Amino acid sequence: MKETIVKAFDESIRVKQAFLRDNLEALTQAIEAIVAAFKSGNKLLLFGNGGSAADAQHIAAEFTNRFLIERPPLPAIALTTDSSALTAIANDYDYAQVFAKQVQALGKAGDVALAISTSGNSPNVLLAIEACKKLAITTVGLTGGSGGKMVGKVDYMLRVSEGKNSPRIQETHILVGHVICDIVDQKLFPGI
Repeated sequence: MKETIVKAFDESIRVKQAFLRDNLEALTQAIEAIVAAFKSGNKLLLFGNGGSAADAQHIAAEFTNRFLIERPPLPAIALTTDSSALTAIANDYDYAQVFAKQVQALGKAGDVALAISTSGNSPNVLLAIEACKKLAITTVGLTGGSGGKMVGKVDYMLRVSEGKNSPRIQETHILVGHVICDIVDQKLFPGI
């Protein structure tokens, strides 16, 4: 049992270090885009399925409440939380439309969207990215492995390429989300 535990921790550390090596520049640029959006009165939209839905909600809550410092709330919306909208869209249209229709309703030019898909192949995430492009919403893709179909469709690709399984990819995703929150706070509220 101890060997399995140590192996999981070692793998998680290795995957995170590889992510940082491969994505530092793109992550820096994505953070700058989020900072610029907040500074100009725009918002952050977040979406994903399953564990990625939970991550979207988690990071949105860090912005609308607080992360590490006491500061004003920041406008972030997880498109995974409105069960009435999700079920109505899925029922009347198709589950693949659940995020795209919300982007069309709530998004505007200058916003930023954080699209989370472990595989990069989630149809509803990909359609939401397309909706963002039509509205001039900057897109950040958070994915794993090869990046799947998301590759080439987002403005800033953050890919956990060393992750061979969902748990290690998702562990890195939540670290990335926390780093985004921390740096955004530092940039927007220096000295607090």
